[in-house]
Amino acid sequence: MFSAWTRTLHEISIFHHPGSPPSVKALALLRSALSEPYPPGASKPLQFNLEVVESPPTADQLGTILSYLPSKNSTPDSAASVFLSAHPSSASAEGASVATVSSLGRDRPNAFKWPVVVDWNAGKASVGDVEGVKGILELLRQRCDGELPKE
Repeated sequence: MFSAWTRTLHEISIFHHPGSPPSVKALALLRSALSEPYPPGASKPLQFNLEVVESPPTADQLGTILSYLPSKNSTPDSAASVFLSAHPSSASAEGASVATVSSLGRDRPNAFKWPVVVDWNAGKASVGDVEGVKGILELLRQRCDGELPKE
């Protein structure tokens, strides 16, 4: 009877860089999903808490995010290949630890793959990919519409 009172909204964070076109698109998509019916043509917007962070994730957050990624290669040893771009400034970071990757993202933003979007409740993440953000939103929509079981 009172289950609506205990229902929590999903916490979605976007680690955003305003100079990155994919990051700008992903942020616009997330904000649109909160304010307009999602997907377009649906009856209502999605409901979630959106946190916009204009810096790379911390080393601890990177470790957690790696565990949320679907790839079997998402280990601390592969953090550089997951989070760093092909930008020349990241070339010397192959095999770097999550702490090194985090500091490199902070010191050389062009070396980092933006955006990093995380649904902390569902344990889902997307790195550098707007399509991955659409996937996170679609899973959230399915859960809200009762197509998937609630957590």
